Amino acid sequence: MASASPCACGAPSPSLRCVLAPSLPFASFPPVVRLAARQLLPRRLAVLRPRAASALEPLVLESDDEDGDEEAEEEAGSGLFQGDTWAVERDAVKSPELEVFELEELPEQWRRARIAWLCKELPAYKHSTLTRILNAQRKWITQEDATYVAVHCLRIRNNDAAFRVYSWIVRQHWYRFNFALATRVADCLAREGKVEKCREVFDAMVKQGRVPAESTFHILVVAYLSVPGGRCLEEACTIYNQMIQMGGYKPRLNLHNSLFRALVSKTGGTAKHNLRQAEFIYHNIVTSNLAVHKDVYAGLIWIHSYQDVIDRDRIKALRDEMKRAGFEETNDVLVSLMRAFSKEGDIRETEATWHRLLQSGGKLPAQAYICRMELYAQTGEPMKSLEMFKEMKSRNVPPNVASYHKIIEIMAKSREIEIAEKLMDEFVESHMKHLMPAFLSLMYLYLDLDMHEKLEQTFTKCLDRCRPNRILYTIYLESLVRLGNVTKAEEIFGEMHKNGTIGTNAKSCNIMLRGYLSAEDYQKAESIYDLMCKKKYDLPVDSLEKLQSGLLINKKVVKPPKPVSMKLDEEQREILIGLLLGGTQIESHAQKGVHIVNFKFQEDSNAHSVLRTHIHERFIEWLPSACRSFNDDSQIPYRFSTIPHAHFGFFADQFFRKGQPILPKLVHRWLSPRVLAYWFMFGGVRLQSGDIVLKVSGGNIDSVERIVNSLQTQSLTCKVKRKGRFFWIGFPGSNADSFWKIIEPYVLDTCTGSVMQESHSVGSDALRDSHTDYEDDTQRYDKETEE
Repeated sequence: MASASPCACGAPSPSLRCVLAPSLPFASFPPVVRLAARQLLPRRLAVLRPRAASALEPLVLESDDEDGDEEAEEEAGSGLFQGDTWAVERDAVKSPELEVFELEELPEQWRRARIAWLCKELPAYKHSTLTRILNAQRKWITQEDATYVAVHCLRIRNNDAAFRVYSWIVRQHWYRFNFALATRVADCLAREGKVEKCREVFDAMVKQGRVPAESTFHILVVAYLSVPGGRCLEEACTIYNQMIQMGGYKPRLNLHNSLFRALVSKTGGTAKHNLRQAEFIYHNIVTSNLAVHKDVYAGLIWIHSYQDVIDRDRIKALRDEMKRAGFEETNDVLVSLMRAFSKEGDIRETEATWHRLLQSGGKLPAQAYICRMELYAQTGEPMKSLEMFKEMKSRNVPPNVASYHKIIEIMAKSREIEIAEKLMDEFVESHMKHLMPAFLSLMYLYLDLDMHEKLEQTFTKCLDRCRPNRILYTIYLESLVRLGNVTKAEEIFGEMHKNGTIGTNAKSCNIMLRGYLSAEDYQKAESIYDLMCKKKYDLPVDSLEKLQSGLLINKKVVKPPKPVSMKLDEEQREILIGLLLGGTQIESHAQKGVHIVNFKFQEDSNAHSVLRTHIHERFIEWLPSACRSFNDDSQIPYRFSTIPHAHFGFFADQFFRKGQPILPKLVHRWLSPRVLAYWFMFGGVRLQSGDIVLKVSGGNIDSVERIVNSLQTQSLTCKVKRKGRFFWIGFPGSNADSFWKIIEPYVLDTCTGSVMQESHSVGSDALRDSHTDYEDDTQRYDKETEE
């Protein structure tokens, strides 16, 4: 945080303390400072690493003794990734030494005075004022002078000011790349948890053709791992991989362990995608002749057990290596083995592992019973699976959500209607959450048995207790079409299409097309056909033949689908503008004039999870074929990109300049209610107080004021604040209510409550990266700050 007064933390170090003297006539300076005669510095000034408290402190283990680390690993507890051995050492590797001149070495007294004054005053100022002061010194200041000022800011632990001074230096015409300074600025920023600023300096070093120092790689990985919720795990893995492949460095053991722990801290369904990275970390530990922790073996076996195709040979090799290392297989490993064996239907190995688990004498986990249920379901013995469920209760192991899901699914697939319904009632009465998978299992059962009345009742119950999704509506739509109730089916399909939370897909469109064809309503069938052609959905041959024969009777011919001229409709354009205002990125393609839109959503945000599915459905015709063939919404990735297309060039030119986000000059004309709604859902948050805040990606104060003036024409009064590199537009009190009334018709239903208090997910990087700068809407920025 910028200091309140220059005398607090803004004052220079003891070597720069001075007495005041009459001022000299140079621009923008208060009284000149005169250096004291006594010499307090050594002949060269070496920069020490700051020891300020930071967000990384919990991950820091103050030790440089690697042998001691390995001994501690042997004494660690048996739990998965427990103990100090998994803590990351922040100062494990040293940065290149950075030296700057001593002020007394400068022959000109006026230069010493000016540099001393800058060291005293600059840390107390915010971004725009600091830049204006530095701009006023261009006639005399050199890179060495400015480097001294940046180093002083690092020494007094004002890393924000150091970064601003460094950013100003690199924009000057006399700038020559200083690897040691860039390394030290990046390291200090990462230690303080300012990962975006650190990454900016890191990328600049790479663009200069230099390999960043080992310390920069190490500390940046630690900083990414320290981000709450594991939102930057992918970035941490990228830097870790570059550290080894590009830098040729050998990370310390604690860095390997901490990154591995982050990979296996995800749920099983998510962690299974991290297998290659986990194996890469294990390979690096082994090839570096470091000790492999027993929980690394356990974690690898755990990830392998969740794979769709089980690699028995690899699991056996890991078990053998674990045995040679002198580690016993814990209950966690045994459960992972049961999961792997049960997926393959191996009764002998599963039961043998189960008996070993019983002999261990520990508390039996519910997951072990679930593995046995799945095993006997695969071997065609569903009633034995039911016995496993009852045995779990008899052993005082309380059934959890996953066990209810599994047993209801098994009973539904075996068509044991009464048992499935009884278990479902028991599940509902337990007041556990996540009832949807169990409801879907029942509805699939009723659909297979043509019990449409019970299916409709279950659909209604599910709507009362769960958040609706596309699968639920699609099953009900199929039931209505089979009954021949096309009118009701048309109503449900229209509700799906209008409700952005649910949406339609190829399967629902094919069901509706089949319904119209069975009712011989060829005009409406043709409209569905046109929609499917536009969205590039696959069309069954038999449905196309029926449509052609039906139109021929009416003397009309349906032509085979032609290549559709790709063009964003009005809704897609407004959605894209709202997302771009919130921070969505567009990148240029190798082909000139062609661009790609990169959609990126936060995994720990419920609002972004809903928005991800909706955006995927709305832009499905613009996605590559590999991103369009998902059977389940849960398979949709949190990051996906469009195909390269020239139609995105307009938005790239308007919202980006030289790769940096800006605000279009006509943005105030594009702020429709739908644009504001998607801006809010993607880059906004509604606070507990009821106030609404929107993050502005890119732009300066002038362009933000155009947005504010446009909102005021809609009777919306708002405030503007700057935090770091981002502006934030806030709607306090009654203005938030007025803003909500405008956007509410376009806000997705399930996003209404999810956006509450998710500021950690939306714009969190800006909040975390820039808690020092705060300016109101009256602050004007000098034109030179945009250079």
